[in-house]
Amino acid sequence: MMDAADKGGALNGEGTVSTTSESRPQTEAEHRPCPGEEMWDRTRYGRSSKKREGTSPPTAEKLDCVTTTKKRDQMSPKRREQVEKSPRKSKTHRKVGHRQAHFLHGPSPDIHFGPKASILQNSTSIMHIQDPTSQRLTWDKPPTNVLVIKKVKDEALLEPFKELCTFLIEEKHLVVFVEKKVVDDAALAKDANFEPIRQQLSPFREGYDELSGCIDLIICLGGDGTLLYASSLFQTSVPPVMAFHLGSLGFLTPFKFESYRTEVTNVIEGDARIILRSRLKVKVVKELKSAGVERQYLVQDNGLAPQSHIDNEAGKVFMQVLHVLNEVVVDRGPSSYLSNVDLYLDGRLITSVQGDGVIVSTPTGSTAYAAAAGASMMHPNVPAIMITPICPHSLSFRPIVVPAGMELKIMLSPDTRNAAWVSFDGRRRQEIQHTDSITVTTSCYPVPSICCYDLVYDWFESLAECLHWNVRKKQSRFEEITDSSDTEC
Repeated sequence: MMDAADKGGALNGEGTVSTTSESRPQTEAEHRPCPGEEMWDRTRYGRSSKKREGTSPPTAEKLDCVTTTKKRDQMSPKRREQVEKSPRKSKTHRKVGHRQAHFLHGPSPDIHFGPKASILQNSTSIMHIQDPTSQRLTWDKPPTNVLVIKKVKDEALLEPFKELCTFLIEEKHLVVFVEKKVVDDAALAKDANFEPIRQQLSPFREGYDELSGCIDLIICLGGDGTLLYASSLFQTSVPPVMAFHLGSLGFLTPFKFESYRTEVTNVIEGDARIILRSRLKVKVVKELKSAGVERQYLVQDNGLAPQSHIDNEAGKVFMQVLHVLNEVVVDRGPSSYLSNVDLYLDGRLITSVQGDGVIVSTPTGSTAYAAAAGASMMHPNVPAIMITPICPHSLSFRPIVVPAGMELKIMLSPDTRNAAWVSFDGRRRQEIQHTDSITVTTSCYPVPSICCYDLVYDWFESLAECLHWNVRKKQSRFEEITDSSDTEC
């Protein structure tokens, strides 16, 4: 289903999810007797699930079973009784020592079906769904560099920003990175008491300074836009993000700043849960003739020319690959005509969208623009991609959800009347011509967002507080029966 290099959740080098995993209970089919007995005809060889005639059971497996039997016979009677009464555990369970997974997704499904069928074993095409309760933060080494993202042009955040930076530098002895335009803020420079701390801040400029290899933790002060901006700064692996609700909308910012000392200390010590918010990997392919105009537009937006790959033979220019947290929006722009774009899934034409446009979003983005366009709200831990039309011309065109890792390609229909425009998390807006294409799939670099309580409570609390989901005035209870019609015969 997924490619380990480009698709899926947070993957390590072996193609498996890199968060702390928890083992699943062993099924009865896996409780097999020693090799060579009646279960030998179920042994699988590579891709074939049939028995090979004239072969003998592997000697290593026989010896392993015999060795286990000898060890059990050498135990004391009391110890042997305890071992026989204890539930049998798999090797992974004995090694990891975690409890059984039983949360949202349940245990990992068995990949053997009946006596002779199973899923083809391929480490690059199987995604292991983890128990969300096992997603806890752990540090290989104590964090030393912290990036603080502050909402720009908001004077109400100056005091919280100064308190946090002072706490991180003087008490936690950490190196604090801050945007250069925040460090150069005139209102911040006027504070003489904060000047010694201000001189110790490490400024950076978006598009000019690379942060991927030096930041251990991100702390956001503001609304949801600060977290989206922090995600855009890291186009590969993203450090853990801790977001404080100090903006106009706090759907992605669960922490209250009043308790920042305790909360930040707990995170630095590794006592925190995280939720992996999947991102979309987007690649825009453009005609070579329009590459100069496009490159000039991105220079003005980012401060740096995109690292594009030009294929002279094909006459195309491969634009910068982007990783977005919320959504990719393709719309009709300033034109008064309907947009008409074709959608391809894994190379096959699925449908054409006639309307104002289409939204391709992550589960995190399902509560943003997609929710306003009529899509369902989806928990961020669900591995999926949402496709939502914007004011479709056909009333039967409803939003759909496809598995994470599928490759979606968007192109203008040949007979469309006008061009379209595309934006990524509300930024880098650019025009799309007839010969251009947009390829979207799940990124292998999610955003590890730190939870305040847990990944279920935080999400539903945000639904109720920010979107007022199912918030209504309840009916009052009956004090006594006053309607005589209910008792009349």
